[in-house]
Amino acid sequence: MSISEEIMSAAVPPGETAAVRHVRHFHHLDPETHGRLFLHAPQALGPDEDRTVLAVALGATLYVPATRSDLADTILRRSGDGVCSMVLDLEDAVADDQVEAALLNAVDALDRLAVHGGARMQLFVRVRAAEDLRRIADLLTTGVEVLSGFVIPKFGSATGRAFLDELAAASERLGKHLYAMPVLESPALVHRETRDDELAKIGELLVEHRERILAVRIGATDMCATFGIRRDRDLTIYDVRVVADAIAGIVNFLGRADDTGHVITGPVWEYFADHERMFRPTLRATPFEEHNEVRFRQQLVSRDLDGLLREIALDRANGIQGKTVIHPTHVAAVHALSAVTHEEYHDALDILGAESVGGVQASGYRNKMNEMRPHRSWAEKTLVRAKVFGVTNEGITFVDLLTALAVR
Repeated sequence: MSISEEIMSAAVPPGETAAVRHVRHFHHLDPETHGRLFLHAPQALGPDEDRTVLAVALGATLYVPATRSDLADTILRRSGDGVCSMVLDLEDAVADDQVEAALLNAVDALDRLAVHGGARMQLFVRVRAAEDLRRIADLLTTGVEVLSGFVIPKFGSATGRAFLDELAAASERLGKHLYAMPVLESPALVHRETRDDELAKIGELLVEHRERILAVRIGATDMCATFGIRRDRDLTIYDVRVVADAIAGIVNFLGRADDTGHVITGPVWEYFADHERMFRPTLRATPFEEHNEVRFRQQLVSRDLDGLLREIALDRANGIQGKTVIHPTHVAAVHALSAVTHEEYHDALDILGAESVGGVQASGYRNKMNEMRPHRSWAEKTLVRAKVFGVTNEGITFVDLLTALAVR
């Protein structure tokens, strides 16, 4: 069955009886809201789903310090809020003298979570050192059932092999296929004179462990730190040229639309509080006025979410899927812009269903030309995203999705 046929035949949502650990985006919305928003609802995805589909399904990946005393409860609460991937952080979010306690706390949270039936999300631990993978594998009991894999910080050609070898050993020891998500953020990637060589070597290393690489993450905060930069909340990461150049290099080497490419996720947006603005908001008023949601737009602007929405759009334009987030309020924005619109879906079906591989024809929406050969890989990726995030009804926009998630 093709992905488009799977979407068409998928059972409609929220009351579904799939295993609790299956991921299903927007599962927390009620059936009436689902019916209003979606032509084809997001599908339930099990841990044995295709690797690329699981990578796209990461969506907004929420990082949480592993030192939290209520870690298991936090995971369950966020799952109920629609978070579909989380990272228990042992690295930057944890002080050096708390790493051991954080590691033990993460293991305990995973074990307790499994006893209670797990959560409907992909769960990862971001470690500091390669030996942390071995320790966690040795300490876990029931928690292995809910662990999806590990996030590897400051991944490089010189350090990455030790982590990936430990991951393979941990998978064998636990009897489960565990995934790695390397984070690219080192100075060797940012510095222009070493970038190409480093990316080529990283690419070769990832090829050796391809089936274990779920997605490649971008660590823009560490990249900025290489130059003593902290980007302002009025700017996107693409306005910071030295980092934008590095992101372009990563996508060029590792995100190609062929058998060599990986899903690459977007860097974190680190702002979430009110502040005095220097520049005008980047969020157009018209879509909100049409929905009588002017006040909602003002709330988004006051929390800097207009900047986040713009950066998500730029992520997508630059070949990037999903995003690292550090605040729960950012999740809805990422997921609302990830759903496939009615227009995108039917363009993708027209391109993939064309009798001829080449040629060009007008979109059914009569507002663009669809070129069958160059747009084919876009169409294939769009149908994967449709399977994961659903297809909206005609006339439904990101404003409808955002407001539905906000009023819940």
